[in-house]
Amino acid sequence: MLELAADLLPLLRAGQTVATITVAGVARSAPRGVGSAMAVTRDARVIGSISGGCVEGDAVALALAALARGTGDAARFGFTDDQAFAAGLACGGTIDAVISVVSPTDAVARDALERAAADRPAAIGIVASGPGAGTLVPHDPVPESALHDDLLVVAAPRRPRLVILGAGEHAATLSRVAAASGFAVSVCDVWDTLVTEERFPEADERVCALPHEYLRQLDERGELDERTAVCVLTHDLRLDIPALQTALALPVGFVGAMGARRTVARRAQLLRESGVADADLARLHSPLGLDLAGVTPAETAIAVLAEIVAARRGGSGLPLRAGTGALHPRASVSASASASASASASRESILSSSEHSIGCSLDE
Repeated sequence: MLELAADLLPLLRAGQTVATITVAGVARSAPRGVGSAMAVTRDARVIGSISGGCVEGDAVALALAALARGTGDAARFGFTDDQAFAAGLACGGTIDAVISVVSPTDAVARDALERAAADRPAAIGIVASGPGAGTLVPHDPVPESALHDDLLVVAAPRRPRLVILGAGEHAATLSRVAAASGFAVSVCDVWDTLVTEERFPEADERVCALPHEYLRQLDERGELDERTAVCVLTHDLRLDIPALQTALALPVGFVGAMGARRTVARRAQLLRESGVADADLARLHSPLGLDLAGVTPAETAIAVLAEIVAARRGGSGLPLRAGTGALHPRASVSASASASASASASRESILSSSEHSIGCSLDE
């Protein structure tokens, strides 16, 4: 639920009560991981998702029922292979979820959501089963969401940071796609006419400074770590070289620089001459981006972000059709959830049970 902080806080501040549905466990293949969430208001407005769309309708019904009761619940959304085939679904996955009723006066929820919205490490505990299912309890920040016995701990670590050095058109489009992908974006350029809110409305920070000096400032502020990516888009060797010297000496997870192959070779030579070791040069992603044969700045930005994501997540960068095995992470569903009901069970009987097991069938 913390991933929805920016949307939930205005509703709570306006005095609205909402229901959240949070993934507590998945089995086989499921598109969203543990901790993923959606929310539903009393007027059936839906925020977020917990699947690829096949269980959201049932989740909304359960959320509205929880709002009417004023208490939470637990649910299992699952499919047998036969049911998945009949519904046109190939995933055959199972999702365990817990439904919470969040009121404007819930201090535990408000505190965790405020921290998450401010990009500070946050976590919240959710009772995953039993009579108290859905109850929210305080929890210290943790690196990732996980189910511990009957307590689901939902984590909201700080967003990964993307530092863009250079403020040309490629930088502007990269800022947009990175912000939409959940990165905290910082942009730096020596020209104040380029680093403007109008050109970079999504950026969290816009700075006019020498790029290498800005990197040192971020390091001194303790804002760089292994989840940080640095992209040098200055197209000026006088700025590129000191910026890359500095970046490659910092504990960041990704350093990339845009440029044609001739520029890349010349830049590598200058970096070696300036004392950068070959081991550090090997960390440099340049030319920057996956080979998508893109032409426009937007297509180039997608290629750059794709390489950053692949490096962060350990992806191959190959088309999914070239691989084998599950597309989504696998995890065990919680033992506390009920067994999956058959597709022929009526919706009324499903929704009236204390722990629901719902399939997605086209004949309903």
